[in-house]
Amino acid sequence: MSIFNKALSLAVVLAGGFVAGVYWPSRIEATFPGWTEKTAAVRAVLPGAPAAPAKTEAAAPTPGQRPNASIGRPSVAVRVDTVQRGPMPVRIDAVGVVQPVASVALKTRIDAQIEKIFVPDGAQVQAGDVLVKLDSRQIEALIKQTEANIAKDLATLEQTQRDAARSSDLFGRGAGTQTKADDTLTQVAAAKAVLAADQALLDNQKVQLSWYTLIAPITGRVGTFNVKAGNIVRSGDNSATGVIATIVQTSPIYVAFSIPQTVLGDVRDAIAAGKSEVRATPQGAKRSAVGKIAVLDNTIDAATGTIMVRAMFENADDVLWPGQLCNVRVTLRIDPDVVSVPRSATQSSQLGNFVFVVENGLARSRKVSVGRAQDGRDIILDGLKGGETVVSDGALLLIEGSRVDIRKETTEKKGAI
Repeated sequence: MSIFNKALSLAVVLAGGFVAGVYWPSRIEATFPGWTEKTAAVRAVLPGAPAAPAKTEAAAPTPGQRPNASIGRPSVAVRVDTVQRGPMPVRIDAVGVVQPVASVALKTRIDAQIEKIFVPDGAQVQAGDVLVKLDSRQIEALIKQTEANIAKDLATLEQTQRDAARSSDLFGRGAGTQTKADDTLTQVAAAKAVLAADQALLDNQKVQLSWYTLIAPITGRVGTFNVKAGNIVRSGDNSATGVIATIVQTSPIYVAFSIPQTVLGDVRDAIAAGKSEVRATPQGAKRSAVGKIAVLDNTIDAATGTIMVRAMFENADDVLWPGQLCNVRVTLRIDPDVVSVPRSATQSSQLGNFVFVVENGLARSRKVSVGRAQDGRDIILDGLKGGETVVSDGALLLIEGSRVDIRKETTEKKGAI
């Protein structure tokens, strides 16, 4: 295209724009503010040219508003929701780990061979149940030997006591010596000492005999036995076979999780009031367990700003399993009068948070103050009273005064943790 043709095309476009500004000033003004003033003199002398539109003083923009931008815009399809007002629980959601209240590793205190295992792997056991019997024939033989020595000591003691009685009688009648009487009393004391030593040895051996029978110190579930009958177990063995089996307490049981330090005060108040209900749902499971907060750690983790909490559950039906990951929901209290909207309804701008309220088919921006968020909803502290209709989907296409076309929901999706 030649330079002349380009210049001619540009002149035609400018002329068309000028004519549009003269005969349709309201439309051009929305795009090029101030154009009506520049073409006022031309309209005054041209026949049929409209008068300049009256000036209106623009109001200060609110969040989501652009002056005159909604003129001629088509309606926007949106979904809406009603602002709710009423009681709402204060909850904390976290991920926790199931931990046994007690865990005991069964180890031997002596070197011996396993004679018999009385329970299968994974069995539920009660405190005091016999789990493992070790070969105790050697210690039983030593106990019999000590018992025989004690019988001998008793006989020796009786003999020395008789000798002491005779020596004392002879000395009293002048037929014996003081030295003989004293020597027999010494023999009695020595016999008593030997008897006491052997009795102590017997008690010690009976204690050692009890080590050959391993019993369950707690009620819980035993794991897999690492060694079977016929194997030799040794005291002080730190290898994998050093632990014969492990028992974990499953009822009651802990679920440990972390909470932000910002809610520590609310948690302590709930514990003091006895209202710290905790619901734990194992990941991938449908059943839940309900318990209460039992332990607060004594320090806050400075690196994460969180504190460790342990909730206790009766777990009589074994819903919770040690080491399991759980979704934890703590209900601290129920606020009686709360205004809330779906989180998707809350928008942000440089002037703060706002929502679009639908009034007479038009979208009106409303500045709001947002508190906490819970269950997919924002708690509104100021700006809404409840009952208003707010845009929950499609708000990104709206501006102040946009006409809206409300879409109907075809299906409802509901979920619960």
